[in-house]
Amino acid sequence: MKDFIAQTDLQALNAAGLADFEALWRLDLASVDEPNIRRGGVSSVCFLKIGSARYYLKRQQGYFTRSLHHPFGESLCAREWRNIQKFQRLNIAAVTCAYFGTRDSGKEQRAILLTHALDGFNDLCSYLKNWQTLASGQRQAIVCCCGALAKNLHQARQKHGCLYPKHIFLRQTQDDWQSCLIDLEKARPLLPFQRDRISDLEPLLRRSEPWSADEQRLFLRSYLPQGENLTPWLERLSARSQRKQAR
Repeated sequence: MKDFIAQTDLQALNAAGLADFEALWRLDLASVDEPNIRRGGVSSVCFLKIGSARYYLKRQQGYFTRSLHHPFGESLCAREWRNIQKFQRLNIAAVTCAYFGTRDSGKEQRAILLTHALDGFNDLCSYLKNWQTLASGQRQAIVCCCGALAKNLHQARQKHGCLYPKHIFLRQTQDDWQSCLIDLEKARPLLPFQRDRISDLEPLLRRSEPWSADEQRLFLRSYLPQGENLTPWLERLSARSQRKQAR
């Protein structure tokens, strides 16, 4: 596969000497958190600044997954890159890509995914930490924004697969709130069953502990078609949450 470089970033990457795989791979940068280790493979994420542009550099070595389409395995970066491109086509607000490339030496698979930092955005977790200090109008706007994001995602027949507060980013504008998704490596087409939607929504509501019962209902009213009965959804979400917590 030919490396992908976004045209908007080509000049900056060239000027920094970082418009190729090996240059990005050799960068000595501190990880923003502990690297993930999976079956001997490693995935790390670093912050990278080039001029005024800010990025996150994900590098993976031997960190891959198998599927029916890729029985011999593919890097999780490759899956995430495909989902980023798909979400753009479907107008689902999500992180965007500056560079993607893979290398396979026969002994190991390496992959790089360079994404744009979401300047001005904060993850939902940061708002939840200070939830009770926010004005009532702010809380309602954030909840509605999250509900609308989930609605748009599922109306496009896509499932995030890991819809946690840390993967939803929000930004307040002059008149409204904007939302955006990150970490798309587990995203896939949504199955035509309510339980597939429930399994995507439940982790978000369970992990958004500061939300009151009324705020959870507001989330569902923003997510569901107008006039749809909330009770069956609340019952199924609650049942799934209880099963998860009992494990």
